[in-house]
Amino acid sequence: MNTQNKKLPELVRGLGPWAAAAIVVGTMIGTGIFIKPANMAQEAGTVGLVTLAWVIGGALSLFGALCAAELGSAIPEAGGTYAYMNRAFGPVWGYLFGWTYSIIGAPTSIATIAAGLLVFAGFLFPMVTMPLWALHWTLPLLHTPIHFTFTWAQPLAVVAIALVTFVNYFGVRLGGRVQVVLTVIKIAAVIAVIIIGFFLGKGSIANFHSVSASIGHLGIAAALLTATASGLWAYDGWINLTFVGSEIQNPGRNIPLSLILGVLVVCGIYTAMSAACFYVLPFATVAVSAHIASDVIARATGANAATWMTIVMMICALGTLNSSILTNARVDYAMARDGLFFRVVRGVHPRFRTPANALVFQGILASVLALTGTFESLSLLYVFLVWIFYGAQTAGLIVLRRKEPNMPRPYRTWGYPVVPIIFILGALALTLDVLVQKPLRSAIGLGVMLIGLPLYAHWRKRAPAGQTQQ
Repeated sequence: MNTQNKKLPELVRGLGPWAAAAIVVGTMIGTGIFIKPANMAQEAGTVGLVTLAWVIGGALSLFGALCAAELGSAIPEAGGTYAYMNRAFGPVWGYLFGWTYSIIGAPTSIATIAAGLLVFAGFLFPMVTMPLWALHWTLPLLHTPIHFTFTWAQPLAVVAIALVTFVNYFGVRLGGRVQVVLTVIKIAAVIAVIIIGFFLGKGSIANFHSVSASIGHLGIAAALLTATASGLWAYDGWINLTFVGSEIQNPGRNIPLSLILGVLVVCGIYTAMSAACFYVLPFATVAVSAHIASDVIARATGANAATWMTIVMMICALGTLNSSILTNARVDYAMARDGLFFRVVRGVHPRFRTPANALVFQGILASVLALTGTFESLSLLYVFLVWIFYGAQTAGLIVLRRKEPNMPRPYRTWGYPVVPIIFILGALALTLDVLVQKPLRSAIGLGVMLIGLPLYAHWRKRAPAGQTQQ
């Protein structure tokens, strides 16, 4: 028997329209909407600028989804952006995305979500956030000392990552069903906060006229950009659906429909949620709130209800963690399949038809980051890196329109070419703002990206002829 000709197991199309929609909405609605309003209030300084930041972030996300919908329906392959960059610009550009996303982007996203989950747990169990030990040191080029505090939250975040990875190891259909259930719970929870805030919150319209002193030294433009960057963390996740393009049933219809409707739903929910928070709580209270939804509920109905709200927020974070782990591992798998990543990551489990090794590899990297990082620092680095490639992917849409005009496109981007160009400019402005505001972390991210190039040359030589995508 010639085992070399034996067909290797492949991923299966086990995600229907409900699971696809749940991945979009469920990935977007996670820790961000419950944590970022405080950060945005601190950065923007006024309710008006915070609201504008939510609107701009929503519009950018919608424009990005419109562009990704065309690419996803035309090229429904594992890895999403990795496949699109390969097709538009060549293998090295797809690899740069895949390398950066697999080494920093996906693990950072997963670790940050897990960290947010434990932030909520700290509200119920304060011992979770109690310091176990701390380190303090100063680097030669930095004037500000670096502080690292280790709490129970870090190892517990690793436990959460391991459990969700375990669930997704046993089949994409199981992961999809879990995602649908968790997404329904989180949508109901956020809508409940909005309704309770407006009708039982005993709020005041006067809260919308509050102004913070922070806007003075930042300037309106810088404050708005910084707040928008924070808001985009809450909006992030719409791209994840395209990573499982090869596992979605009827991708020509379900990818565009789920992306566009999902982003529109989340935009509406986020804007209403932000308005409810500022209606119920004074601006200064929102700016320092660590558990904004719980604080809104506590003001309206008492501390007992706030406790239940915190439990629901933990479920929301768990849903986002599930969809992120499910989808992100497909980027690692796609690169390893093409011979451009670590061999240990390659392959599909013969029984469960999941990228099992990629899931485990991703979980290990995310666990390391969860043990060593903080929510804020990780999320800023993540936003900077992924938005570079979001812009590049959208530029690839324009390139492919010219390069392959006859490619079958079940969906074509509405507003082309204006919508893609606006999105590219928005992504450029965002990444430049983060680069100016956080130069050291941005430089680290760019450095990791460039380190991948020698490895690309190494893997390219070792890949069997014809295996690497052209």
